[in-house]
Amino acid sequence: MKQEKILIVGACGQIGVELTLALRKQYSNNQVIASDIREEHELLKGTGPYLTINATDIKAVAETVQKEGITQIYLLAALLSATGEKMPMKAWDINMNSLLQILELGVEQKLHKIYWPSSIAVFGTTTPRQDTPQKTIVEPTTVYGISKYSGELWCQYYQKRWGLDVRSLRYPGLISWKSAPGGGTTDYAVEIYHEALKQQKYTSFLSENTYLPMMYMDDAIRGTIELMEAPIEQIKSRMAYNLSAMSFSPKEIAAAIQQHIPDFTISYAPDFRQQIADSWPQSIDDSAARNDWNWKHEFDLQKMTATMLENLSTHK
Repeated sequence: MKQEKILIVGACGQIGVELTLALRKQYSNNQVIASDIREEHELLKGTGPYLTINATDIKAVAETVQKEGITQIYLLAALLSATGEKMPMKAWDINMNSLLQILELGVEQKLHKIYWPSSIAVFGTTTPRQDTPQKTIVEPTTVYGISKYSGELWCQYYQKRWGLDVRSLRYPGLISWKSAPGGGTTDYAVEIYHEALKQQKYTSFLSENTYLPMMYMDDAIRGTIELMEAPIEQIKSRMAYNLSAMSFSPKEIAAAIQQHIPDFTISYAPDFRQQIADSWPQSIDDSAARNDWNWKHEFDLQKMTATMLENLSTHK
């Protein structure tokens, strides 16, 4: 089989930076080409090839695929939930057109695999909020969620119609010390660590008992790579797999931080993101991923908090 050559589109985002570094460690630096519309992220500099590419510029993407002999594409470019509500048409354009163009390219170029992330934003107010099943009522209320659910259906269609091996995960809120928040509703859980170290206080834009599914980035990156490397016969869902690790509220994450920084205080000033959060699940049932390709998380709230504070303190 031909050696894999990977193109990551949207490599400078919250997921992209760490996924690029992990894939370069797994394969080799030159086998993983990073690209984004913006300047190369500091953490990526010197680690491997980097190209400036707009995710919606399919001509540029196609030329790179042909020139570099790309066999896999990870399409990560997107406008997230809170940003998408401010610019719905731009969000739809970036989130949907980039996907459809790359799915077409995948068929034309006979790509081995495509990865495209979905999100818990596909769920809405009519979805069961506790232990949300893999298959359930899906009525998203944000443009981000609408685009992600539409994308899941397109991915499934291209797999059934043309046999294109497209794989996807419904990420919960992702927390990392390496990259800045990207305009999502769960970003409070990243900001709170920065502010705890900087000012020993934080004002949450979600109310104190707003529970949301969350995951430490190391688990998300490992889960993504494990999904992509699983034998094809283990991939039984061509809609995105539910993925989960923990659920907590702003009040609970504040309490975890106070175990390390006793003087830390939190206050609450819910804004428009509260309505988005209230439309999402409080916890996720990811038993399909655990059964089909042996997914297991490693970080809980306490382990994540200790790791976040230690790394942020060290890498100021």
